[in-house]
Amino acid sequence: MTLKIRDRNFNWGERTYLMGILNLTPDSFSDGGEFNNLESALVQARNMLDHGVDIIDIGGESTRPNAEKISTEEELNRVIPIIQKLRQETSIPISIDTTKAIVAQKAIAAGADIVNDISGATFDEKMLEIVAQLNVPIILMHIRGTPKTMQTLTEYQDVVAEVTQFLTTQIAKATAHGIARSNIIIDPGIGFAKTAAQSLELLQRLSEFQALNLPMLIGVSRKSFMRPILQKDNAKERVWGTAAACYSAIANGADILRVHDVPEMYDVCRVADAIERNL
Repeated sequence: MTLKIRDRNFNWGERTYLMGILNLTPDSFSDGGEFNNLESALVQARNMLDHGVDIIDIGGESTRPNAEKISTEEELNRVIPIIQKLRQETSIPISIDTTKAIVAQKAIAAGADIVNDISGATFDEKMLEIVAQLNVPIILMHIRGTPKTMQTLTEYQDVVAEVTQFLTTQIAKATAHGIARSNIIIDPGIGFAKTAAQSLELLQRLSEFQALNLPMLIGVSRKSFMRPILQKDNAKERVWGTAAACYSAIANGADILRVHDVPEMYDVCRVADAIERNL
């Protein structure tokens, strides 16, 4: 399967693609406040471009545990200027990390290419309709509750089966709204309404999601499921843990890795692909 975005072809299964995180927020869990002005955000985006990133994921609202919601106006004020500026400089595919249909619509109009919805299109009933109209790819992620409440909603009989059922339901809703299957990417939502043990189980059983026959994005970068293993409270000190989790994800079928540390994870992807995909 191939997805073409601007002048780039994403040939699923051939190699692992890197999505670089650009948080324009004051309160994201690991880099809040670092890139929440236009100049610092551009410097970070250019740095990621220099180190081989395939997609830049721009978000204006934190989705860390207990994060507070912000207004649509505030989110737009954060993301639209950097999308417009970046689009003037490069043809790199840009994803908009949002759960709001109006933000997705305006971001695509400003030059973004992909909608990355951590709610799996459950927070805004208009999201699937808008994405279908825009005819752009959408990333559907599993979550329960909201970032404010999700860590109180971690009871599962079988976490893989229940995440699979959620994704199956949202895929069906997306196609019913007219979104082509070729425009759908899935994300099991590591750390979102999951305990550390459940996040590890998802990674251990990641290959089971290949039954959905869709490209899979995995986000493990610096996440707190590594804290009890590494005994590191500072998220930025989990780069090597992230590298190990990224390799495991690649070995078990991940197509895209969403990461903070692009230069380091670029090397991980190339070596893992050489071993796992014979590249």
